Amino acid sequence: MLDIKFVREHPEVVKKTIHQKGQDATKGTLVEKVLTLDKEWRALKGKSDELRAQRNKLSKDIAEAFKKKQKPDALLKQAKELPELLEGTEQKTAALEEQIQTILAQLPNTLHKDVPSGKSDKDNKELSKIGKPTKQKYEIKNHAEQAEALGQADFQSSSQTSGNGFYYIQNDLALLNQALIRYAIEHMVKAGFTYVETPLMLRKEVISKVADLNDMKMQIYKMQDEDLYLIGTSEHSLIGRYIDTILTEKDLPLKHTSYSMCFRKEIGSHGIDQKGLYRTHQFNKVEMIVVCKPEESMKYFEQLKKITVNIFKGLKIPIRVLGICAGDLGDLKHIQVDIEAWSPRKQEYFEVGSCSNLTDAQARKLKIRVDPGTGEKYVPHTLNNTAMATSRALVAILENYQQKDGSIKIPTVLQKYMFGKKVIGKKEKKAKK
Repeated sequence: MLDIKFVREHPEVVKKTIHQKGQDATKGTLVEKVLTLDKEWRALKGKSDELRAQRNKLSKDIAEAFKKKQKPDALLKQAKELPELLEGTEQKTAALEEQIQTILAQLPNTLHKDVPSGKSDKDNKELSKIGKPTKQKYEIKNHAEQAEALGQADFQSSSQTSGNGFYYIQNDLALLNQALIRYAIEHMVKAGFTYVETPLMLRKEVISKVADLNDMKMQIYKMQDEDLYLIGTSEHSLIGRYIDTILTEKDLPLKHTSYSMCFRKEIGSHGIDQKGLYRTHQFNKVEMIVVCKPEESMKYFEQLKKITVNIFKGLKIPIRVLGICAGDLGDLKHIQVDIEAWSPRKQEYFEVGSCSNLTDAQARKLKIRVDPGTGEKYVPHTLNNTAMATSRALVAILENYQQKDGSIKIPTVLQKYMFGKKVIGKKEKKAKK
């Protein structure tokens, strides 16, 4: 959420951002509207301040009159009328403030200069590639069909018990999922992040301030008859815990990581009716967040991006980094890159991670402030990044490590979590004594 002071001082920047994101039709008039409301608010605020000053002066004048044994009837009459006038003015001021905050929540965050121009995901820009994509001489089978054929997954039962977009995984594939979680967590802790386990449900007051408005409608599950929502990522809980909090500057940066189950409606997503692990309503994810000084946020953006790149480099899975264009960028985000893994079956890349700098937009909604110890409090910057969504990583492994006989090699870095097992799908020869 933008600061009203920024909108007041830089209205053309805000309008330009709206235009760059292709939102003129829906948000083109909001800047002028919020500036008009802000002008009215400031006028009423000034009137309220005047009435308070008048009230204080009257109190002194009345006390002085009584001290002099005078009858301040006119003053007492004014003093009696003032509370009603002040209350009416303050109610109008509060109503205007609410309208202003509602509009500010709809305005997109400013864009970093490196954000590619464009209207949709088709305009996202490839920034780099790491690893060489494989082209096997044999056919790479669909990950879901292969997992079922090896007795490692059951999508039929999950569709009966829970519906489309869910899954049962078992045996070595389930252990591989846990291995990925352990691998990612260890990577994060070694990178200096504090490991945190968070609530899986949040109140509306919190979820509405950590997520985009569009995500609230299209992604977030609400618990019936409860003021609780299932998290779509542990970022929501990691950042949400600091709602209406004043942090001490010496404690920055806050670098936290968490593993959690995540839940998403995926309304409007293509392929949700197809069985498999690629797009599901429930999945496992290791997430990371940073809360930092404003001048340091782009430095941490580069660090977070590099962490996910290194995690997939360790898995020896070819990836690319994709710069998300203005039209495909969420409103809270200042800049975003996606990490995509290579699919040898489709001969294209698919998303496995996402890194975003939200500058002060998210922290402002949550009313997170920092006390520097000397001077005025300020709003910090927040960042988030997916270390790993394990279901997507499993797809990448099932394809990139699939052998001609259909068995799946286990990446070397994960074998220590798999009781030394190196292959899924066939009996391994025991070493001769």
